[in-house]
Amino acid sequence: MSQIFDAAEVRKHNDESSCWVILYGSVYDVTDFLPNHPGGRKIILRLAGQNATEEYDPVHPPGTLEEYLKPEAKLGTIDPDTLPKEEAPKEEKHLDNGPPPLDSLLNLDEIEQLGSKQISRKAWAYYYSGGDDLVSKRLNNEAYRSILLRPRIFIDCEQCNTETTIIGCKVGLPIYVSPAAMARLAHPTGEAGIAKACSRFGALQMISNNASMAPEQITSDAQPGQIFAWQLYAQIDRKKSEDMLARINKIPSIKFVVLTLDAPVPGKREEDERSKNVASGLPIISAVQSRSASKPTEGGGGGIGKSLFAGTSPNLTWKNTLPWLAQHTKLPLVLKGIQTHEDAYLASLHTPQVKGIILSNHGGRALDTAPPAIHTLLEIHKYCPSVFQNLDVLVDGGIKRGTDVVKALCLGAKGVGIGRAPLWGLAAGGVEGVERTFEILSEELKTAMRLLGASRVADLNMQHINARALERQIYDGPAGFEKVGMWVSSKL
Repeated sequence: MSQIFDAAEVRKHNDESSCWVILYGSVYDVTDFLPNHPGGRKIILRLAGQNATEEYDPVHPPGTLEEYLKPEAKLGTIDPDTLPKEEAPKEEKHLDNGPPPLDSLLNLDEIEQLGSKQISRKAWAYYYSGGDDLVSKRLNNEAYRSILLRPRIFIDCEQCNTETTIIGCKVGLPIYVSPAAMARLAHPTGEAGIAKACSRFGALQMISNNASMAPEQITSDAQPGQIFAWQLYAQIDRKKSEDMLARINKIPSIKFVVLTLDAPVPGKREEDERSKNVASGLPIISAVQSRSASKPTEGGGGGIGKSLFAGTSPNLTWKNTLPWLAQHTKLPLVLKGIQTHEDAYLASLHTPQVKGIILSNHGGRALDTAPPAIHTLLEIHKYCPSVFQNLDVLVDGGIKRGTDVVKALCLGAKGVGIGRAPLWGLAAGGVEGVERTFEILSEELKTAMRLLGASRVADLNMQHINARALERQIYDGPAGFEKVGMWVSSKL
């Protein structure tokens, strides 16, 4: 029979010599796990002897406890009558008169404002934060403001079709969900809630390697024809990534793998670090990607962002990584995090294994002052336009309006990713909040297309935009192709 513990007894085990925590009504001895914890032992010790369920639950998929702890670590159950009856709320998160109806929200900024009020300060800091001074985060959006549209007249625009293909898959919108982590910090439905909203619009969802739900859970209710992709952070312990790929290969609705390359190490996200996200709860030790063999983060602080990167491999190369992946999945590969035309061109040399690239600076969360994706898109046009014929080029970062989507499509992007926006929608209203996010962008996209005289996504091209103001900001140095036997002179 399982032993029943008094909360007062558990509270005595609150240091490195004996560390117990309460999770889901059970008592666990995590003393032996402390030195192997990816986020550092201090993180767990801050909750030693306490009920850690509230902190643990939103950020850990099912199976995490079973994977990381030995069966004997589960000591018994807690007597619920001995737990504090009422705990003061850790953070205020109320609205004076309740949230407004979702259909009254007219743009993504209003959804973000509402979502920010619905979640904890810690969750907000993780979603909002960017690298250093947030220069790249701001530029991601501001760069689109520098591009002007060129409407055409006397063109029949009654019909407007937003369907297209991304990596050979038919989708209802050229707007996809970027792989953003920890959706259950926003709402209990998490990534599965985002998936349900995507199904209504036929939108592609890229599932984060650090999702707060298992990929099997997220895709379990997929509608016929619904498309997913899996983001991969290659681990130092390659076996962990190989095991994950073996799982992904068995999920029919996951059509390609997105290898993230724009953050081999974590950026300095000061809002996240200041909020002491990780220090106030257990770290991310996802069952989706195991990291028990990785070196724990020094100091045990730094926010959720740094904890997520524990165990991520910083030594990926063209020569070694692509052949390794080819051994473990036959799914098409998309390389995420291209930030220069040189790397876009190098990626194009690795077809047919590499089917696409995502121009991204990690949402401005990695290297601050790195260029917005729209800059890199213009660089490719300037130095190596053949990339567009060889690969699907996708972009993400800073998308706030349907006009932003149109501008990227006019410059040759096959699809445009939104990362924070679905999370804010989820925080604002669960599945319905994400649906409202897509409704706004979809209607704005159709309006912009009609006013430009484009009835199909394929009709959008560079004649519909004036990017001259932005072109002056684009890299204007050597093309950098000498080592690969190619040279394209600037034509601007």
